[in-house]
Amino acid sequence: MIHAVIAIAILALVVAGCALVLLPFATAILWAAILTFSTWALFRQLTAILGGRATLAALVMTLALASVIVAPFVAVGNGLAENVSAVTSVIRSGFEQGPREPPAWLSDIPVLGFHIHDYLNRLATDPAARTEAVRALVKPLREYALDLGKAIGHGLLDITLSLVVCFFLYRDGEAAAARLRNLAIQLAGARGEHLLTVAHDTVRGVVYGVIGTSLIQGALGGLGFLIAGVPGAPLLGFGTFILAFVPMGPLLLWGPAAGWLYLQDQRAWAIFLAAWMVITGSLVDHVLKPYLIARTGGAPFLIVLFGVLGGALAFGFIGVFLGPTLLAVGYALLDEWSTQLAD
Repeated sequence: MIHAVIAIAILALVVAGCALVLLPFATAILWAAILTFSTWALFRQLTAILGGRATLAALVMTLALASVIVAPFVAVGNGLAENVSAVTSVIRSGFEQGPREPPAWLSDIPVLGFHIHDYLNRLATDPAARTEAVRALVKPLREYALDLGKAIGHGLLDITLSLVVCFFLYRDGEAAAARLRNLAIQLAGARGEHLLTVAHDTVRGVVYGVIGTSLIQGALGGLGFLIAGVPGAPLLGFGTFILAFVPMGPLLLWGPAAGWLYLQDQRAWAIFLAAWMVITGSLVDHVLKPYLIARTGGAPFLIVLFGVLGGALAFGFIGVFLGPTLLAVGYALLDEWSTQLAD
């Protein structure tokens, strides 16, 4: 009995020590596992094309992931200061010129109309009010840009480390997958292997149907801003990616940008941006996303929303990707378990 207690205590200390060592890298390891898990079929096809050379296929896959994931965020991070400066200059110049006096009918709108008319009228006639409004907008924007730059820098470090882990997971993934499958069978029998399949389908559904489509919408949004000549297009494209997790969220950026173009007497570009917003948003939300979710499985909206917000709070920038995936997998496994109990 004494020997057993000592052995268990030593084992517990070893496990605790390993956990403490790996804890700083938990975010990168989890994200690497998700990326590898969701792209494993593509890796196997590439390995077959390369004649079974798993190491070379792992290197190619890792470089491909780096070009897709790291490069856009490096571009956003490098141009962050310039983009924020451009947006700040636009805000400042717009308020210095002052808006036009609001129409009288605006005050007749119930509840909010009078307050909106009074605020716009003060901005149009009072330079001091415009100066105060500029300060109220510019200072939080700069602070937010500073925090965003720190978050992107830390997130890029985690993503880079996760890509290194991805290489080894690709290369040695067959052995790791076999051990994971054996462990699941030992713990839960055939049911354990089924739960692994459920987790696999859920990861693919979230990565492709939610995160992937949001990245596409962010890239298309940034391209639209760039073509229309809106200042800070990369930063606004990144904001579109974040808001794309919420239905109609990108409108919070695209609508004001189109309105700004219209007020700058660039009505043709305002119409173009509005049309671009409607076409690309409809294609992503109503064609691409349903197609991917139907093929890979999806997750409820609240799960995705809480995953994005909670993941960002728990894991930082990379939690935007990690949070909804983990939460969706947990939800799918809980749903499967509850269904089994009901049966």
